[in-house]
Amino acid sequence: MSGDGDTAPITQAVPTGWRTSLDLRPQLARVRGSAIAIVQIVVAATAAWAFAHYVVGHPAPLLAATVTITSLGLVRDARPRRVLETVVGMLVGILVAEGFVVIVGPGWWQLALALAATLFVARFLSPYPPFAIMAGVQASIVMSLPASQPFSRLVDGIIGGVAALLVTALIPRNPRREEARDGHAVFAAADDAARTVVQALRRGDPLRATRGLEKARAIAPRVDEWRASLDSGLAVAGFSPWLRPQRAELRRHHTVLQSMDFATRNLRVVARRAVYLCDDGERRPVPAELLAELMRGAALVGDSLDDIAMQPVAREAVRAVAARLDPAAILPGGSQGEQNLVTSLRPLAVDLLTATGMPGDEARAVLPRV
Repeated sequence: MSGDGDTAPITQAVPTGWRTSLDLRPQLARVRGSAIAIVQIVVAATAAWAFAHYVVGHPAPLLAATVTITSLGLVRDARPRRVLETVVGMLVGILVAEGFVVIVGPGWWQLALALAATLFVARFLSPYPPFAIMAGVQASIVMSLPASQPFSRLVDGIIGGVAALLVTALIPRNPRREEARDGHAVFAAADDAARTVVQALRRGDPLRATRGLEKARAIAPRVDEWRASLDSGLAVAGFSPWLRPQRAELRRHHTVLQSMDFATRNLRVVARRAVYLCDDGERRPVPAELLAELMRGAALVGDSLDDIAMQPVAREAVRAVAARLDPAAILPGGSQGEQNLVTSLRPLAVDLLTATGMPGDEARAVLPRV
């Protein structure tokens, strides 16, 4: 890891001033990241509206477009199951409201009854709160807009839902790009936390050690984001015929994710022990260098997300450190706390080895017996 030495800065400069306020790169990156989703929505909503209007003959198929737009959305999770759940939620609202229109007609008190019934039914069907809200919104639209014939708006909603599912399969969002970005974010966060712990051990700095522990604890939400985008990518790749060739690579990334989940948890254990050791202000360069070497191997594991050829390189880099993790041999005169810190690096090394595709038993066999 570069910048691990005693001269590494404690903080980084934060850009301020008018140039920062005029920087449009975050906005442009947001638009670029949503480009495929926007194309999905435009194509699906237009197709659904046109089919309902020109083929089915509905004069104003508003719900065909709104159901499509809401089902697809601009969210990160583009799994077909999520799209289907959203469609079902809206169709529940349309169906209940259509029934009220047929039985008691439109009006303010009919709206109140239809909305209440829709929300109760939706809450009964799904524990997901937005499911009920989407159903309620569609029920309100149905009770507010006239229709030429009973249940015509339900047909529009079904058309919109089918269009959303078809476009999910035929114009899929790129699952690899989203999950790879989230994966690299996990590796970057782990590297940042480890750098801080390494610097704390080299300087005997308790404040820096505490900061390293805080950073290590903050990795968990990034792991969750990676898992969500990877699960979404696997679901889309299984549903879309165009993305099925990517399933093998996504499954490989899932293996890396599982190992990195355990690795980041073990990194928190290492950070907690570093906090305990640094209370005395003593420098501990040996465990610091071991952790630094392990995280250099972890960086190579991160590189393997984009290039599978980096897996053997990463495996050998981590193996070279793991094979030396004998606390008594590395720190023969060290305290119990120092040897415990080296011991806590052993499961971290195993997790990094399994992230390179090595079986768990083989990874544990790399460690020297203690």
